[in-house]
Amino acid sequence: MNTVDVIIIGAGVVGSATARELSRYDLDILVLERSSDVCEGTSKANSGIVHAGYDAKPGTKKAYFNVRGSLLMEDLSKELDFAYKRNGSLVLCFSEDEIQKLEELKARGETNGVKDIRILNKEELLRKEPNLSKGVVAALYAPTGAIVDPFGLTIALAENAFVNGVKFKFDEEVISVAKDGDEFIVKTAKGEYKAKAVVNAAGVYSDAIHNMVCADKITITARKGEYCLYDKKVGGTVSSTVFRLPGALGKGVLVTPTVHGNLLIGPTATDTPDKEEVCTTAEGLSSVISGGAISLESVPSKSVITSFAGLRAHSDQGDFVIGESSVSGFFDAAGIESPGLSAAPAIGAHLAEEVSKKLAAREKENFIAKRKGIPSMALASDEEKKRLIEEDPLYANVVCRCELVTEGEIVNSIRRPLGATTLDGVKRRTRAGMGRCQSGFCSPTTIEIIARELGISACEVTKHGKGSEFIEDHK
Repeated sequence: MNTVDVIIIGAGVVGSATARELSRYDLDILVLERSSDVCEGTSKANSGIVHAGYDAKPGTKKAYFNVRGSLLMEDLSKELDFAYKRNGSLVLCFSEDEIQKLEELKARGETNGVKDIRILNKEELLRKEPNLSKGVVAALYAPTGAIVDPFGLTIALAENAFVNGVKFKFDEEVISVAKDGDEFIVKTAKGEYKAKAVVNAAGVYSDAIHNMVCADKITITARKGEYCLYDKKVGGTVSSTVFRLPGALGKGVLVTPTVHGNLLIGPTATDTPDKEEVCTTAEGLSSVISGGAISLESVPSKSVITSFAGLRAHSDQGDFVIGESSVSGFFDAAGIESPGLSAAPAIGAHLAEEVSKKLAAREKENFIAKRKGIPSMALASDEEKKRLIEEDPLYANVVCRCELVTEGEIVNSIRRPLGATTLDGVKRRTRAGMGRCQSGFCSPTTIEIIARELGISACEVTKHGKGSEFIEDHK
């Protein structure tokens, strides 16, 4: 039986943030992930929004961790080299009667510790965002709102944890967790592990993991959100992230630029009993477009390049479930729905502090705080492009024409720490296949590169793990 100090269940943004922060300590840490890569669940299909923190009810864990995570994100992006942009956010209202609700939201934000929020009138608002619906009356403006690359954030956290000694095991779904004296026995389909502490960051399955160990049961409902992603040619429709006044199921359909220059509209909010159900629907996508049309004067519906859906982990407690549970040594990060991405750095730091104190762990003297991402030819200056090609001629071979991704970047994504092993893994690390043709042009070449670099047959290359092979071997 493999024995470690800490097992983290789940390699999404919260699990990876916790792993990175715990890797500051002299601990033997193992991350178990049921999928083939990091960032395969909720973390791969969300809005990429760093919420300012005015929405959550004061005194809740959502409010506490949102504001602190938002404040950490910009410095973290510089330290770990992932895309982040402080673009500000707006909450629109469409009648004079709703201005009072904006004032209440502003007061809530101020109580939560959000800085510099204010109300804009119609004239100020339309000067700032001329493509908004002319029916807007006013908006709450939060300049600390931001956007981030959710894949880049999660991968950066996991890579940095890995280089600091954290072990990751993929395709290892946890089937049982049990307390055995002062330790835990964690079983997967592939083996058994023993640990002094367990961190439950299993996303929509965090209730199942929690309920294996704890008498006080929790319930997580999968809440599906569908999105439309638009071509970069309409990415400048808005510069801020645009919300409407929140309702019972959340902040409603938002309109936002992405850090890569696209326009994103969504999500819907539909509870589903199936925690694997991420298909899009005609009804859902129609709702996304009609929701966007309330905020915008004109929705560029002909510029949609793809649609997708993700699941949020909605807790029956109505708040994040974070910290040591009723069972000593078992720590939860459950029910992490919006604003979970924003809160992740703060949640990771908090859990790492709790776990390290529990285990009386000492901080390392040789912790590696910085990480360098994959150089992007699309963003590089002419001088940088020349240098990259001189250092590695593969950077001259363009594979993905839509996003200008080269063979050098794809090879880098595979060879680097915790590198890609699937087409989706390469896509999330390099953006190869994320452009207008949605991998129609570049995927055959990318498959060839993956096969070559991993020393496997092209028939063994998958989209996102076993069962998603592209080529059938008839031998």
